[in-house]
Amino acid sequence: MSTLDLTKRQRPTGRRLLYLLAEHAPAVAIALCFLLPLTIGVLTAFMTGAQAGTGSLWPSPWEFGNFRKVFSAMPFGRDLLNTMLYAGLSTVGVVVSSVPVAYALARLRWRGREGVFLVVLAAMMIPAQVTSLPLYVMYSHIGWVGTLKPLIVPSFFGDAFSIFLLRQFFLTIPDEFTEAARVDGAGELRILWQVLIPMARPAIAAVGLFAFLYAWNDFYNPLLYTGNSDTGQTLAVALSQLAKNGHQNAYELQMAASLMFLLPVLVLFFLAQKVFVEGIALTGVKG
Repeated sequence: MSTLDLTKRQRPTGRRLLYLLAEHAPAVAIALCFLLPLTIGVLTAFMTGAQAGTGSLWPSPWEFGNFRKVFSAMPFGRDLLNTMLYAGLSTVGVVVSSVPVAYALARLRWRGREGVFLVVLAAMMIPAQVTSLPLYVMYSHIGWVGTLKPLIVPSFFGDAFSIFLLRQFFLTIPDEFTEAARVDGAGELRILWQVLIPMARPAIAAVGLFAFLYAWNDFYNPLLYTGNSDTGQTLAVALSQLAKNGHQNAYELQMAASLMFLLPVLVLFFLAQKVFVEGIALTGVKG
């Protein structure tokens, strides 16, 4: 059989093509629901002020200076630095504090372990708004309101969801690895550092990515603690206030700023997509 005949045979026929389109129609429709608003936002970011908001879908002409104007319309660089500090340090705090707790809940035998795990599960179910008032009063008394400290410091005391996710992964690791290390005289910290953490890198990476994305996109907590601060705002809060600072109808600037806010997250997700998916896939639901 010639290469030409094989190529023709591999090409889908008209009926087969229609069948594939019908089979994937729901997925295509859902994808369009997410992509169309993003596409409109990207195109609006390149429109002129006179064209933005008129219903036009294609920039004419293309205005690339909107991204430069964002830096004069708002302190984008300072707010970006605050967002990076919040997202980066809180991610470190979540990973550093959650790994030992998850190890203790998964691999150590001690009285009250199941009760503590139930407390962790209960903490996952409590909405953040329930504890907002007492936490705000406490942070106000110690002078932290208006700074990034209420956003960063609590992450170093563990995160319920991250502890749960890591515990489930640690349970999937066979006990033979830790038992062999104990026979060799290794202590619990050495077992955690040299045995389990290298094996749990995909799950730890997934937890770190979850924490980073949550902190980067977080709006409620920065608004609560830094909304009235002139120097401590994050980008999520600053973007919401851009329209209030004399740019109510500057849709092109709002979309340009939103696009710059979104771009680092998209790049990070696509770079870490393989590790993220692997970590979620390997995290079991045992025990």
